[in-house]
Amino acid sequence: MCGISGVVGLKNISELLFEGIRNLEYRGYDSCGVALMNKTHLIIKKDIGGVEEFYRKHNVLKQKSNIGIAHTRWATHGKVTQDNTHPFTSRNGNFAVVHNGIISNYRPLRDLLKKEGYKFSSETDTEVIAHLLEKFFKSSQNPEKALVKTLNLIEGTFALAFICTYLPDQIFCAKRESPLMLGIGDEIKFVSSDFNAFIDHTKNAVILDDGEYAILSRDSYVVKSITNEDEVAKPITKIEWDSETSKKKGYPHYMLKEIYEQPQTISNALDLEPSGLEEVVEMFAKADSSYFLGVGTTFYVAKYAQYIFSELAQEFIPSISSDEFITLANVNKNTLVFAMSQSGETFDTLSALKYSQAKGAKTAAIVNVMGSSIARMVDQVILQGSGPEICVISTKAALSQMVVLSLIAMKLGLKKKVISKKIYQENYNSLKDLPAIIQGILNERSGFIHRIAHKYCKNKNWLYLGRGIYYPIALEAALKMKEVAYVHAEGMPGGFLKHGTLAMIDDEILSIVFVPPKEKKELYQSTLHSIEEIRARSGFVLGIHFTEQRKNQDLFNEELILPKVPTLIAPLIQLVIGQLFAYFTATSLKRNIDKPRSLAKSVTVG
Repeated sequence: MCGISGVVGLKNISELLFEGIRNLEYRGYDSCGVALMNKTHLIIKKDIGGVEEFYRKHNVLKQKSNIGIAHTRWATHGKVTQDNTHPFTSRNGNFAVVHNGIISNYRPLRDLLKKEGYKFSSETDTEVIAHLLEKFFKSSQNPEKALVKTLNLIEGTFALAFICTYLPDQIFCAKRESPLMLGIGDEIKFVSSDFNAFIDHTKNAVILDDGEYAILSRDSYVVKSITNEDEVAKPITKIEWDSETSKKKGYPHYMLKEIYEQPQTISNALDLEPSGLEEVVEMFAKADSSYFLGVGTTFYVAKYAQYIFSELAQEFIPSISSDEFITLANVNKNTLVFAMSQSGETFDTLSALKYSQAKGAKTAAIVNVMGSSIARMVDQVILQGSGPEICVISTKAALSQMVVLSLIAMKLGLKKKVISKKIYQENYNSLKDLPAIIQGILNERSGFIHRIAHKYCKNKNWLYLGRGIYYPIALEAALKMKEVAYVHAEGMPGGFLKHGTLAMIDDEILSIVFVPPKEKKELYQSTLHSIEEIRARSGFVLGIHFTEQRKNQDLFNEELILPKVPTLIAPLIQLVIGQLFAYFTATSLKRNIDKPRSLAKSVTVG
């Protein structure tokens, strides 16, 4: 969750360190801190609040140093206080540490260190690392040896970095089940949680694997194994993203920018290398059983896949939330586990994939971040090519994944001969038309959606309804409302209404209903029945539908009429409407759009 940035170079690095940690702020923004090396001692600055506020308040940019580390926090152990803010220093002040992850055995280690006279100033698990480094340095007089002993003692997950006065021109870092990578430039080296920290300065990256540590100086770097301290040869990964794509480009928020980027990301998904998709199709065809896997937004993407595969490939593949997978799934060597993740670092999804591989199952995934842990561990990966998604709220990555999954389902259906080449081509043409249709809706409907969202922004309870494949659309749209607007929203299938929820219908619960095109006759009619049940009890309904260009006042209190489109892409268009409605509700309520409270972009802890 947290963001780590470190820089060592020939010149003053304060500005570079600031840029790096600011670009990682979407990973956590509860508090921020830096450790810089002066000629003889460490300078520590830290405080609660965001990165820019912190830097201004403490005049950090005026500090001169050639080496430093920084941290932006998403709180897991300990409240959001200055004392609980990274970096943490050793008792003698000679080590400064930043950490992302969870040290699962920190309590017994803390108790042991207290007995030996070490004093703790925080409630965090990270502080034990700083004291252990000091403890083991006393016996070895070698920071690297102290690091290895510490790493072999702590349990849990970590990406960590430290600097020390004993070797004032080097950064030490290590990784286990939390993302960490190096940026390799001329006379400058970086360490960070992801590419965004250094992409403006170098596109050469070295991605650390679990159980590795690295030592960086301005002119060199070395990667070693924690187990035996042997040097590990690591390839240079070329970052394909353009740094300009990470900037807002005139949009007020990254979320809106990324919603408007969806036509391009869909086009990118449709231009993926066909061979990679074909290999995944072959994996599905060979498997005796398969599962879709995701958590949060990607779980709803997985549920969407469940429906689209049933429809296009006539194959039922259950979707399971990553955090429940180990309890529910029955996997063996004939099973395929297919995961979705934007970051490629999601802890629960990684855990489920590791469990599956230990059982002998085949694994595949769609991810957005090249070089991520999931991308490197699965048997087959599809890099979706959506570009950086900076907003904590996922929009373009999720929609792109749904498009890729539709392509795979179509190809599997064609291979199994359950759809004809003609149907396949018609569906493909529909997907090819999707970017232009979404662009038109963004251009022509955004103002109306903004007005409706503003009109009803004070409503405290929303019910999102969808039947069939529109059910995961309802779930995801409701999640967007909760994430970014902090408004209670519940997604459910329309058939649930008469099984309890109708009792809740009153003036304080407003409903949004995703209505399928009329061509889906049974689904359309059953959705209308759900609407009529609400209206019969004087309930409010906002209908999002593709019906004729006329008012339907007998059915809807408010309505958004969308252009007639092929049934395959209809739910994807409605998802974009759900994203915009949540965004404009949040702006009307003056929420922090790109940094919603208590959330972080990449959930790297369990």
